[in-house]
Amino acid sequence: MAKQGQRPRAQANSDTQTGLVVASYGRHCVVETPDGERRICHPRGKKSQAVVGDHVLWLAPPPGQGDEGTIEKVLERRNVFYRQDDIRTKTFAANLDQLLILIAAEPVFSEVQLARALIAAEAAHITPIIALNKMDLEEPFLRAWERLAPYRSMRDSVEDPPHYMVLPLSLEDADEEDRDAIIGLLQGKTTLVLGPSGVGKSTLINLLLPDAKVATKEISQALNTGKHTTTSTTLYWVDEARTTAIMDSPGFQEFGLYHIAPTQLPACMPDIGAHAKNCKFYNCTHLHEPGCGVIDVVKNGSDDLPISDNRYRIYSELYDELSQVGY
Repeated sequence: MAKQGQRPRAQANSDTQTGLVVASYGRHCVVETPDGERRICHPRGKKSQAVVGDHVLWLAPPPGQGDEGTIEKVLERRNVFYRQDDIRTKTFAANLDQLLILIAAEPVFSEVQLARALIAAEAAHITPIIALNKMDLEEPFLRAWERLAPYRSMRDSVEDPPHYMVLPLSLEDADEEDRDAIIGLLQGKTTLVLGPSGVGKSTLINLLLPDAKVATKEISQALNTGKHTTTSTTLYWVDEARTTAIMDSPGFQEFGLYHIAPTQLPACMPDIGAHAKNCKFYNCTHLHEPGCGVIDVVKNGSDDLPISDNRYRIYSELYDELSQVGY
């Protein structure tokens, strides 16, 4: 009996098994057992809480009641990666080691959406990698590579190495050497591939896992964007030992950050954060205050740790946007 003032502890069901959520479709999940068996499960209760990457406790159905199991509990997460706007929250995955943000020379990428994805990764303490695809499109690729110059050189301090890894890719004509190099970056980690439609996410999955048969898509020239073919996050094992996982995710056009307070932004934007500690006021917003280390660099420049005009504009607009959200 529980002592007065204490809640009775939930009794653990000895029949529950551990599993990993490897795919989700609406309220249903595909759960993989430690020995590799996969079972369709649904959450107990009305609200679905398990996402791809979750470790769960699940329960097989009683004899004669079908094959579908129930998810009894979602175990503690290391992290969860999601976006949130004024309408809804979209959770991509949980328990990630890396986020591979895949963009392309064409369709032309949005630096604003790239910055938003990076901020969300930083806030969740997930290591982001930026990959620019379609090197074969020489002129568009050079323009896109130049736009990434601030991200290729961004540092936390003068003594530190670049904060972000930025990779050039040509996935359409990649060979075995390219494939091995990419697998080397993923080895022993769980990596979510994130990016807008049409940048080559499915092509990347097919390169690493020819049997995955992920549908590739044609580019919509009229909209300068791709057609959505992947509708939910799916986890694939790259190796037979199941130590290296890659997740494909749906393309997106917008990335809401309503779950992040405006005061968190400098900690999630390395170029801003590098100078925020030099401000006169501890609660400086870096928008108008005198003695602001960030504004000083924006106005006068810095050879070692610059802040580009675009990056400061993105920071300012995000700060204003997130200031309208009630926390």
